[in-house]
Amino acid sequence: MRTSVKLKKAGAQNYAGLCPFHEEKTASFGVHATKQFYHCFGCGASGDVFSFVQKIENVTFPEAVRAVAQKLGIALPKESYSSPAEAREAKLRTVLLEIHERARAFFQECLRRPEGARAREYLAGRGLDEETIRRFRIGFAPDSGFLLRDRLKGEFPEEALRESGLFSWKESGQPLAARSQQNSRSLDSSDRSENGAAEVARDDNGDIGRENLAAMYSKFRNRVIFPIASEAGKIIAFIGRTLSTDEKAGPKYLNSPETAIYSKSKVLFNLDHAKEAIRKLDYAILVEGQMDCISVFAAGFQNVIASSGTAFTELQAKLLGRFSKNVVVNFDPDTAGAKATERTLGLLVEEEFQIKVLTLESGFDPDLFIRRKGKDAYAEALKHSQRYFDYLIERARGQFPVRSAEGKVKAVNYLLPHIQRVPSRIVRDELAHEIAQKLGIDSAVLRQELKHAVTNRSSARLKAPIEAQVTDAEKILIRALASAVEMQSSEEHLSSRDGAEEEFDPARQVQFALRSESLHAGLATESLIEALLASPITNPMDLPLSDGERNLMATILMKEDEELSPERLEGAVRAVRRIQLRRKLEQVQMELQGRGLDSNRVQALLQEKIRLKRMLMDPGFARGDAEAQSA
Repeated sequence: MRTSVKLKKAGAQNYAGLCPFHEEKTASFGVHATKQFYHCFGCGASGDVFSFVQKIENVTFPEAVRAVAQKLGIALPKESYSSPAEAREAKLRTVLLEIHERARAFFQECLRRPEGARAREYLAGRGLDEETIRRFRIGFAPDSGFLLRDRLKGEFPEEALRESGLFSWKESGQPLAARSQQNSRSLDSSDRSENGAAEVARDDNGDIGRENLAAMYSKFRNRVIFPIASEAGKIIAFIGRTLSTDEKAGPKYLNSPETAIYSKSKVLFNLDHAKEAIRKLDYAILVEGQMDCISVFAAGFQNVIASSGTAFTELQAKLLGRFSKNVVVNFDPDTAGAKATERTLGLLVEEEFQIKVLTLESGFDPDLFIRRKGKDAYAEALKHSQRYFDYLIERARGQFPVRSAEGKVKAVNYLLPHIQRVPSRIVRDELAHEIAQKLGIDSAVLRQELKHAVTNRSSARLKAPIEAQVTDAEKILIRALASAVEMQSSEEHLSSRDGAEEEFDPARQVQFALRSESLHAGLATESLIEALLASPITNPMDLPLSDGERNLMATILMKEDEELSPERLEGAVRAVRRIQLRRKLEQVQMELQGRGLDSNRVQALLQEKIRLKRMLMDPGFARGDAEAQSA
């Protein structure tokens, strides 16, 4: 992509040149001198000087204004704010950026010290050389709760340090036991809990006194530190990888919480380094973790980014789309990685990306693959990346035996939600032809079924917001799963309806039903329920969800009108069973319409159809459906 445009006079007020936003040999980019705008008749890009700078430099509007002003030697007016609150927020963001820059320097300094020897050994063992460590500004957080705080507290107010996300604290008005200067710099094992820490307080004369403020201590201790930078390269957060192996070490990876300068759903790890390569090569490599990203980058593939410790989000897709609409997704090939890949593909499809999927050998993530097999092997694997729907068709064939009619029906049903997300009808028709070929299905029948399913589901989605598509039964199940936290923290025990001593646990009851019968398969809330089932949660809103799923979760949990009772849960479970029975009946009817069935198979399908209809007419199921709908 060109970063400048050579313009030639093309009329009284117009200039023309080759467009910097797409490849072309004939000039289609025009600038109107009087009206001060540009427009490309090839790709449709248009705007004023500020939007031009935004696109060329990939910067925000204020940064574009600043760049133009500096170029022309124009002094910018002093910043003004619409309210005192807005001024305070702007000042806080500025201070937080300074705090993170000081913390970054501190962590890098600690890595070079003797106490950073183990961290250096870890990084060397992961194949990182000094140049890579320096480029990614990797550091080390010492095993102390106070060293970073003591470094920063003289430069920044305590409230700003609290807002930074770098510290935890314990509120206490009690006198705290005096310790030696040595102990004030290091916590013993009993002090390392995230729930609190002891503190030595001294007055202006250095005497130990009463600590009435929070006992503040570092979140990141004995960890290798990976900074997270904004698109502009400013440090806004950190990821810490523990070097401890004991039970009190905490999570393997500890991320900064969200702050005024950091929202994990809006950040792509390494975008500051990768954006120029992505723009030049016109594609990005998307991996899951920061070590995967660093290893791939260090191997020479500088257009690599990672989703920064969270499930890939719509906002991240839009951010990536500013640089290229082509992406190779390279997530871990295990079961969780495959599901994450499918969720990510869905978001990218909706944003109209051209997608390929790179699947490495079983047991290899990108980092391990490059360390074991080398960069040339990774480059070769990259060349053989699959088109995203080829990947999904292969997944469908692997999960369902397409030699049988039943397997073909299940494979098609697996693919339907993904087809539904494709915006273009023409592309959907082409996919129908490919699927028919690869699954051995009559093309005309499949096209008709796909057209019917996609039309119905798309119209349903257009008519109502996502929460309106979720049944009341699903909402009850989600509320029950999210209540696991409540049950863990509550001291009260709910009696079961028959008066037995055994406590009623809504989450456990629903988990058993869903896991044993996979009742949530194919529901609108399938991925949300899977996330609740898979993760030991302390707060359901902290789960790695898409923005839409998080909004749906909040909507459901904020509308808890009635208490969860055994009767309501049983009714919800029966209602979801009923939904699945209807789907099975539709599958049987679809198969009966197919050609080439022998008489035995037809007889078996008719018997199954009768059985399913009888179950749907069962009063128990009907009662459950009614109870769930009244919730």
